[in-house]
Amino acid sequence: MTIADGLIILATLSGPIIAVQVTRYLDDKKEERGRKLAIFKTLMATRAYTVSNAHVEALNRIDLEFSSKIDSEREVISKWKEYLDLLGDKTISAEQWGMRRIDLLVELLSAMGKSLDYKFDKVHIKNATYSPLAHGKLEEEQQAIRTKTIEVLEGTRSLSIKVESPPEKPQS
Repeated sequence: MTIADGLIILATLSGPIIAVQVTRYLDDKKEERGRKLAIFKTLMATRAYTVSNAHVEALNRIDLEFSSKIDSEREVISKWKEYLDLLGDKTISAEQWGMRRIDLLVELLSAMGKSLDYKFDKVHIKNATYSPLAHGKLEEEQQAIRTKTIEVLEGTRSLSIKVESPPEKPQS
């Protein structure tokens, strides 16, 4: 057997193994990108509803899926850390906190979009959302119901009861 025969046998045996490994690698990369896209799409879709469960879950998955070791994702992690720091900051006024939160969320979404090859400018991210007034009103009403129910249960608010006399029975 010659060297050429040995190389042919080696190539014949190792070819399918290498092909499977390359396929698995490409599938893993596709799945990884899919998870990152899911986070980005959820955050974009819920950016007007930042207290929604889906939004919070997506935020909490950022540091699981994005890495500061990858150049294109380093900015995402940096902006996520800034945003997370603000979310826990109780030292600034509610108005300042609200404005800063929006700005930092826009910065985070912009960095995520850039790392995933989306071309959104910051003005689009900030202003191109639809949030019906009815949703806001519903949210406020639900919050008021929860707050007042808790006050009744804690005993800090009384529950008024109106007693009316029963209807008169017809005389037979």
